[in-house]
Amino acid sequence: MKKIWDISPPIDESSPVFPGDTSFQLHWTAKISPQCPVNVSAITLSPHLGSHADAPLHYDPSGAAIGQVDLQTFIGPCRVIHAIGVGPLINLKHLAHKLENLPERVLVRTYVKFPAQEFDSQLTAFAPQTLTALAELGVKLIGIDSASIDPADSKTLDSHQVIRQRNMRVLENLQLDFVEEGDYELIALPLKLMRADASPVRAILREL
Repeated sequence: MKKIWDISPPIDESSPVFPGDTSFQLHWTAKISPQCPVNVSAITLSPHLGSHADAPLHYDPSGAAIGQVDLQTFIGPCRVIHAIGVGPLINLKHLAHKLENLPERVLVRTYVKFPAQEFDSQLTAFAPQTLTALAELGVKLIGIDSASIDPADSKTLDSHQVIRQRNMRVLENLQLDFVEEGDYELIALPLKLMRADASPVRAILREL
């Protein structure tokens, strides 16, 4: 049986969100009792909570919602590359040691330990020219373990705009703490939310 790495952080009330975004809440609409045979919960959360896929609608007012995005890009061979402690922006030189024969999907680890309990306002993001270069190398999906591919205080979202221009897909908030550099199979399917700007994913890696 192929080994699986779960690269989705746990989601509960302590999960960090972007300042001003909607945190996770759960309440019970039904509980098992002599009068009721089941537990049923209701949840409220931002679609950007935990590991998630951005839709073009997130950064393009005329872009597709996540339920309209083709799933093919979210499943298939990928490469995990470490760029731990490289500073505020990932440049191509930080990935150069693993760029030969790239698959269409690249996940980048920036943290020694994923910040599961607090939002990191100093998160590591991508320099937009890095994403342009990866697109030129045939990359169609980029993933990262930080909360955004742009700096947390960015108002122009330059890296998201490269994703828009190149019709790439993006995964954020992946937990890659125990994943070695190398090639894997990625499975990270978004929900079919027909009006949403993003979707949570249960992202996993499998041995090829």
